[in-house]
Amino acid sequence: MLELNPTYFNYIILPEAAAMRFRPCIDLHQGKVKQIVGATLDDADAHRLETNFEAEKPAEWYARLYRQDELTGGHIIQLGRGNQQAAKAALAVWPLGMQIGGGITLDNAKAWLDAGASAVIVTSWVFHDGKIDEERLSRLSKRVGPDRLVLDLSCRRRGGDYFIVTNRWQTFTEERVTPRLLDHLSPHCTEYLIHAVDVEGRCQGIETPLVELLGSWAQKPITYAGGVHTLEDIDLIRQLGCEVIDFTVGSALDIFGGKGLRYADLVGAFGNS
Repeated sequence: MLELNPTYFNYIILPEAAAMRFRPCIDLHQGKVKQIVGATLDDADAHRLETNFEAEKPAEWYARLYRQDELTGGHIIQLGRGNQQAAKAALAVWPLGMQIGGGITLDNAKAWLDAGASAVIVTSWVFHDGKIDEERLSRLSKRVGPDRLVLDLSCRRRGGDYFIVTNRWQTFTEERVTPRLLDHLSPHCTEYLIHAVDVEGRCQGIETPLVELLGSWAQKPITYAGGVHTLEDIDLIRQLGCEVIDFTVGSALDIFGGKGLRYADLVGAFGNS
């Protein structure tokens, strides 16, 4: 187990049990495990990218840790090219233990499942040319089965609405995250993953209106990611999400160089029951 410096953390009494779960992540960029500020990804200007953390350990080290602690349902996200080898190495360590996203299409989805992914995570291939491509969605869902398809509805705020973004969170679509959209997509997938991109990696708090919206629907498993950096943030997700919205922590977590939250604490309080 990791050796932690206790001076890094503010201690808060954790609940003895929780219905919501901590979902672990492995974010890959250029073949390395990294934590970045999501809104700074820019294909046109690579210098804009803000990196909070770059791991010395390989992706499979994190997968092995999550397997040791029986944290199922986590995700591996490939941010651009050059990540397939690292992703496959992590999946090989824990077959059927983690989901895979980033560059998933009808042509390669089955291969990723065969490589050990429990499910494929898709945004850009389904939200094509700014809107839902119903034919693509139907074909992909039939190819892999709804029980092995996770729809990534990562979004950015524009006005009072949250618009789904594609192309590594750079391109706005016409589709808004609403209860009606969640209802419409629900038959095609097993769960939703939603990054609040504007706060992703900033460690400055969560998108409370988005979490409240998701908690008011909550008819399928949903994992929220973005801005979580204290136990107070997690408790706010619990309250606004009606204790059913799962969460991911990135840059604030000690195993990713963060100083806000202990991995061991989250496993103990919000791991799989």
